[in-house]
Amino acid sequence: MNQLQRLELSLGQVSHPDFEIGDTVRVRVRVVETKAATKKKDKEEEKERIQVFEGVVIARRGRKGAENFTVRKISFGVGVERIYPLHSPNVAGIEVMKKGKVRRAKLYYLRDKKGKAAKIAERDFSRTSKAAAAVTTKDEAAFEETGASEASE
Repeated sequence: MNQLQRLELSLGQVSHPDFEIGDTVRVRVRVVETKAATKKKDKEEEKERIQVFEGVVIARRGRKGAENFTVRKISFGVGVERIYPLHSPNVAGIEVMKKGKVRRAKLYYLRDKKGKAAKIAERDFSRTSKAAAAVTTKDEAAFEETGASEASE
């Protein structure tokens, strides 16, 4: 195992929500602003803040520690795309707002679309994970079976 593979394994520990192409996500990015010193004695001030970028995921590429995703939004009538490394320390968080129903791996065709033509159909979505949803449906099925047997008595 070479150094690159060991680095990829160590970086893959950060957990992000499962999101796919076509999902609308809200990416929280750490931004460091430096304020120039007004006098020679003063030091430069660094302020860190969180900047939110909300848009549609149009592409994902790479694997493990080197994975990137592209988010596109329309800002004041102009399309803006940003590419984020998935495991970057500057990405403070990713929140899935809507799940999109698409049949493509890359949504570059959205660059040419405007208005309603650029909308993506929404698919069923709950904010719980798939594993938690599976357990919930099993519990509901068991409850319905016990409720049905009690009702028949």
